[in-house]
Amino acid sequence: MSGWIAALISGALMSIQGVFNTEVTDKTGPWITNVFVQLTGFFVCLALWFFKERKTTSFSDLLTVEPKYLLLGGVIGAFITVTVIAGMASLGPARAVMLIVSSQVIVAYLIEVFGIFGVEKVGFAWTKLLGTALFVAGIVLFKVQLKS
Repeated sequence: MSGWIAALISGALMSIQGVFNTEVTDKTGPWITNVFVQLTGFFVCLALWFFKERKTTSFSDLLTVEPKYLLLGGVIGAFITVTVIAGMASLGPARAVMLIVSSQVIVAYLIEVFGIFGVEKVGFAWTKLLGTALFVAGIVLFKVQLKS
């Protein structure tokens, strides 16, 4: 699957999941919803691993991961879920996702520019900064409601 298609599917699924989780949270609570989301995700991943990768990978492979802070993805995922729920409940799906994506772009670019977390360092480019500024300007324009 090409990276473009995977990224587009990921974005669509994140938006749909955020709406679903926000609706479930209205009937339960953010942490119960988060437990359910992470637990069902765990079982899906476990089943997929069992049928697709168990012959080539094992859970003991996690012990070889260095640096160890890279294993915090699940912890971060729990906070991603609850903050997406809070953002969508407060701002609505479109605004929340635009702010989430703009934050992702800005932080990802900073990670690349400074070579944080072992990512290959790339040089600063004014065109990328301009692109990010245009993206944020688009969010501002989307937020502005014209009176008709």
